Amino acid sequence: MKTRSIAGAVVGALLLLPLAACGSDSDSGDGNVDQTDGIDVDLPDGGPKRIVAQSTIAAALTQLGLGDRIVGTFGPLEGPDGGVDSQAQGLDPSTVEDVTGAGDYGDIDEEKVASLDPDLIITSTYIKGDYWYMSKPIHDSLGKQWDIVVASYDGLDLPGQIEAVQDLAEDLGADLDSDEVTAGKAAFDEASAAAKTLGEQLTAAGKTALAVSGSVDSFYVSNPAVSQDLNYWTETLGLPITIPDNPDAQGYFETLSWEDADKYNADLVLVDDRQGEAGVQALKAQPVFAKITAAQNDAYTPWTSVYPPTYQTAADLLTRFTTAAQGLL
Repeated sequence: MKTRSIAGAVVGALLLLPLAACGSDSDSGDGNVDQTDGIDVDLPDGGPKRIVAQSTIAAALTQLGLGDRIVGTFGPLEGPDGGVDSQAQGLDPSTVEDVTGAGDYGDIDEEKVASLDPDLIITSTYIKGDYWYMSKPIHDSLGKQWDIVVASYDGLDLPGQIEAVQDLAEDLGADLDSDEVTAGKAAFDEASAAAKTLGEQLTAAGKTALAVSGSVDSFYVSNPAVSQDLNYWTETLGLPITIPDNPDAQGYFETLSWEDADKYNADLVLVDDRQGEAGVQALKAQPVFAKITAAQNDAYTPWTSVYPPTYQTAADLLTRFTTAAQGLL
């Protein structure tokens, strides 16, 4: 194999994390890291031919033309209502080996990974050191045999996340000038322009939306200020999505009891779709939540809070929201 540098243009957005037993010097060897002038990994000429990746970023790479190189995935594949999970849109589960382990969150079946003989393993992180669907012990164990690229979204806005993954895909051999990729960017630009106009209209009409999820004991109001997609929708496009006034310590949402589920009124409710239709039905079963305007008007729309970071997927999800919100005018 030939050492091929994943260029320094992606450094800061993409981190090849060292093994516990390795330093960050530029020594050669599987799993080692050169963080001084780029990220060096041992890859075959033309990029890796066999990739094992977390299902969300695997789906993004598939949309960017690298689907024939994805041989295994870990993380969600099938959604709660059947079909492909929203976190893995674009993947065909029948074409990949699911190497998700049978243990707790973050477990990966290392024997299955070995049987696939990957050139590279890829996951992502929203908080540095917290690997998406890969526990730290699993990361360190896998890293003794294979290079692991971790795409970091920490501190990046929505377009920044998408561009980071595109940069990674290009370094892995994707053609970003393909018709599919350029059409995705055009669709995103068109959807964003339409949403910006709609945001002005909704604001003028005094209409608001609320992004929520729930558990047996608690009601969660998502915070657009720290959610990359909702932040882009509110700050850049001007869509009137409520920002909770008392977020939890990490800032992602405000936790309320169901007795206080009517704290924020809204004309449209965005329901985290990781629970599928069961999430909507759980909201409808709550008598206090039933008091808000959206609940009285049965105004619910799915919100995909985690999805493959590509322009096409972002365009599709934004269009889904604006189509629902258009009905408020």
